[in-house]
Amino acid sequence: MLHELAARYPDRIKEWHVAEKPHWREGSAGWGAARTKLLHLDTADIHVVLETSTVFEGDAITPLVQELDADGVEAAGWRGVNPANEGHKWEDAGPGQVKALLGHLFAVRRVTALGVGGFPERARFYRNADLEFSLSLPGTLVVPEKDLPVREERHRGYHDVDPDYRDKESRRTYDRVLKRLRETTNG
Repeated sequence: MLHELAARYPDRIKEWHVAEKPHWREGSAGWGAARTKLLHLDTADIHVVLETSTVFEGDAITPLVQELDADGVEAAGWRGVNPANEGHKWEDAGPGQVKALLGHLFAVRRVTALGVGGFPERARFYRNADLEFSLSLPGTLVVPEKDLPVREERHRGYHDVDPDYRDKESRRTYDRVLKRLRETTNG
């Protein structure tokens, strides 16, 4: 679909492909490093992160970008979470300010993302990297009041990866999330 859109609107849409094999396939391309490279290639003021399991049923980008018009708002997303049980568990958050945005779909000010060094370089697998990235951002993170026209389908990024690899890398990233959460709560 992206290829078709890029061919139809070459002045508005560009597609890039990662040349290396992904880390989960015994390659060298980790999620965080690849996302950060993409962030550097992007020239837009707003950088959008979207998982392949998220399906648009209308314009979900404009409402996120509009949220970024508010003072102090640095990122806005479809779904947000707040820590519970001393950060060992995350609970879905309703609309408004949240502690972290989930990687299903969110928009972030590119300058802000670059200012924190991009996405977590040590995150080789995507899972929990959205939490780690969110905790690194200054300013406010929000979920819009109005539901966005999106839905989620089968999460290939999760289900099609070796469970041992997925669990090991998810745990490594989550350990960093817990450490970062303690620093932001106590520090």
